[in-house]
Amino acid sequence: MRMLVDIFAQTLRTLWAHKLRSFLTMFGIAWGVGSLLLLAGVGEGFRNGNRRELESYGKNIIFFFGGRAPQVEGSYNSMKWFNLTYDDYLAIKNESTLAMNVSPVIARDDIRAVSDYTSTNGQVSGVPAIYSHVRTIPLQVGRWINDDDDNQRRRVCVLGREMTRNMFPGRPAVGETILLNGIRFEVIGVLSMIGREEQNATNVRIFVPFNTMRELFPLTGDNSKDGNAVSFINYTPRSFEENELAKAELHRIVARNHGGFDPNGADIWEEWDTVKNQKTMGKIFTAMDWFLGGVGLVTLALGAIGIVNIMLVAVSERTNEIGLRKALGATHRNILFQFFLEGAFLTLISGALGVGGAMLVIHLLKGVQLPQGFDTPRIVPVSAISAVLALALAGITAGLYPARKAAMLEPVEALRQE
Repeated sequence: MRMLVDIFAQTLRTLWAHKLRSFLTMFGIAWGVGSLLLLAGVGEGFRNGNRRELESYGKNIIFFFGGRAPQVEGSYNSMKWFNLTYDDYLAIKNESTLAMNVSPVIARDDIRAVSDYTSTNGQVSGVPAIYSHVRTIPLQVGRWINDDDDNQRRRVCVLGREMTRNMFPGRPAVGETILLNGIRFEVIGVLSMIGREEQNATNVRIFVPFNTMRELFPLTGDNSKDGNAVSFINYTPRSFEENELAKAELHRIVARNHGGFDPNGADIWEEWDTVKNQKTMGKIFTAMDWFLGGVGLVTLALGAIGIVNIMLVAVSERTNEIGLRKALGATHRNILFQFFLEGAFLTLISGALGVGGAMLVIHLLKGVQLPQGFDTPRIVPVSAISAVLALALAGITAGLYPARKAAMLEPVEALRQE
């Protein structure tokens, strides 16, 4: 124990005797460790922010809008847009084995919404009860639409958070009534805010039962299919990995219902696949993690080279001391252990400062408003373990070679050197 204390004291004296050199070397190691943790933390924050942004719409959700069917069989030069229909929904629901929580949606933004306090052009969506299983629907107060509401075509509605603020400013909404194109609806629920203010359209939407919407406010226009059309269909694949198989299955069903055209043609389908987005972004983030981690490791390696250099200089400057100690009976093992411990101690202190600095920066960033899609960086366990292992390797490398060089000096030759 006494020897360890003496070695630590000797290390501190050596560091203090060469303050600038020691500071620059320690700064290299601390910068490498801190950079490794911060860069990996930034990448993880971006990954989590992107995932959270997508999950504000729904987890592993696919939006199926419809497509363009060829006017002449086999020819994709003249394509005509078609809407999905209620019959498509029923066929998908009854036949598909890979699409789960299938929910048709009728959405219109030309419906006049009036309350006792104000009026607005409401974005009204007709949805079934299962819609809350595929989309993010956080209720603040009241209840969500149920199957009885849908089957009995009840005139009830649920308001998004921003829509509630507009139509019932500072007042409770549940139990009150609104007019949609002059038809009275009872408010049965209010949603919590999703995302940041108006950046998610669910916040400014009015939800009514799907069959009520079909009866009172069907889609209009050339592709309305006599009131049978739906705006889009939401669903989730049976598993995260089966999103492409699920889409192909639905393409075959819908293509058969709309004339039996080839569903594999180019530029036919309009859809938004959040699963595909997550997979693509995951590959990008993984590549980013490798790149940023590589930058941090290179910086750490440069710091380790600095440690090796300072220890070699220390061996050169203390050659007489080494010769004297060996002449007085110190063994190769004693000299090796002393210089190895000095290098490891220098690396450990530098690494601790780097970890502490990274944690301090991340703590300070917790109170900063970050851009949309970014989360606060955090210490990633894998990165922390990698940093510790890299630091241990740097410490061994930095201490072992100079220590061995010191231990191999012959006492007589060491005492001769000035």
